[in-house]
Amino acid sequence: MKKLLSLFLLLTPLFYKAPPRPNCEMFRDNEPCYQACQQSYKAIQYPQGSRNSQIHFDRAIELCEDFAYAWHEKAVPYLKRGDFITWRKLMDKAVILAPEEKLGYRGWCRYQFLRDYQGAIDDIERLEAMVNYDIGYAQNGDCHLIVAKALAYKGLGQHDKALEVLEAFVAGPDFYALPYDFLHLGVMYLVRGDLEKALKSLKEQINVNPQLADNYYYLAQVHKQKGNLTEARVHIRRCIELYDQGLYRKDVYTTPMDAVSRAEIDALNRLIP
Repeated sequence: MKKLLSLFLLLTPLFYKAPPRPNCEMFRDNEPCYQACQQSYKAIQYPQGSRNSQIHFDRAIELCEDFAYAWHEKAVPYLKRGDFITWRKLMDKAVILAPEEKLGYRGWCRYQFLRDYQGAIDDIERLEAMVNYDIGYAQNGDCHLIVAKALAYKGLGQHDKALEVLEAFVAGPDFYALPYDFLHLGVMYLVRGDLEKALKSLKEQINVNPQLADNYYYLAQVHKQKGNLTEARVHIRRCIELYDQGLYRKDVYTTPMDAVSRAEIDALNRLIP
């Protein structure tokens, strides 16, 4: 079952788009908010960020200022366009109205888009303190929010804390691996100089996602540092093969943490005789 669930989640980023639409029937006793919900349904019939879509979200907010969904969805196009100031103003309003629903999303965006690592940690830890259930996943579906928190600590240069958070998460009784969890863990061990644990984690990553160029890049790094040049050559060649097939970490809007570039791959390849 866990393998099937991991496979499902591996595919999730391909279609994970937006938070679920609210059920308008929930607002039947509040006519302005009910109409606002109807306006939001009209908004999503148009391309995201288009004039018509934003007009309907504006109408929804005018009708019911407490309708968090409209604030959230109105904000998203600004994030994707790089207008982080406008996005933040709108998103902050959504968080005020529905913190349990929106804190995780804002925290992930602060990590992934803004590189506001401390802000991401603050949002995720605030959410953890508010709820007694699983806080869930990043918006693109490729990591749990606890993993995002660990990576945010790494982004701050707090490598020991990052490793502590990620190790505890992976060791948890309900853990199942998403596409890059063991990659991140292996890189943390590599940075720390713990080559045996790095190797173990990166090998585990192959079991989860065997066609990932980035993972073979780091495996080549580990073997090079261990003096296993034959193994290093095997892995860097596999890395190049997969990279040329487009099988590497990438994102439409940002460069993911621990992703490697072709320039980095070529530089390492030159260093392995």
